[in-house]
Amino acid sequence: MTFYINARQTDSVCKISGSLRQCILHYRNNWSELVFLCIGTDRVTGDCLGPFVGQKLSSYSGTDFSVYGTLFQPVHALNLTDIYQHIQTHHPNALVIAIDASLGEKKHLGYVTIANGALHPGAAIHKQLPSVGHIHITGIVNVSGVLEQLTLQTTRLSTVIFLADKIVQGILESIPLSKTDFKQIL
Repeated sequence: MTFYINARQTDSVCKISGSLRQCILHYRNNWSELVFLCIGTDRVTGDCLGPFVGQKLSSYSGTDFSVYGTLFQPVHALNLTDIYQHIQTHHPNALVIAIDASLGEKKHLGYVTIANGALHPGAAIHKQLPSVGHIHITGIVNVSGVLEQLTLQTTRLSTVIFLADKIVQGILESIPLSKTDFKQIL
């Protein structure tokens, strides 16, 4: 199941939160902690959605969830494999939620997608990277087509920040203090 949420709608945070809860519910008994893997680089405007989300989430992380990938310590094509192996070793029972920017159709610009299943980072720019996560969240920051790398480089920062803010708000609304609290809500 894939959810497309227009981030410009007034109830988008509620829809992001509800969709994420539905995806997490799919893995109800298979995890003991949450890990957010926020992918991208701060060197390309359109690709900094993940690190921007990670930076904001990191101020809330603690014993109930962990965050990998921030503006100061990004997870990108050069270190993704190593970081993902680290997560699998140090968080073997974690439910991994991967977050990244994406390109899409013009009608979906400014949408957030949430779905069960692994994220395929770098697909828009034809990079061969490992698939990661159990659930993925993407923000559609620009239109796909020709010259995807240039498209990411010329993406408006305001679009990225707007989408990142909505994603973070939705995540924080859907993540209670502990797994026990989460199961009680569901």
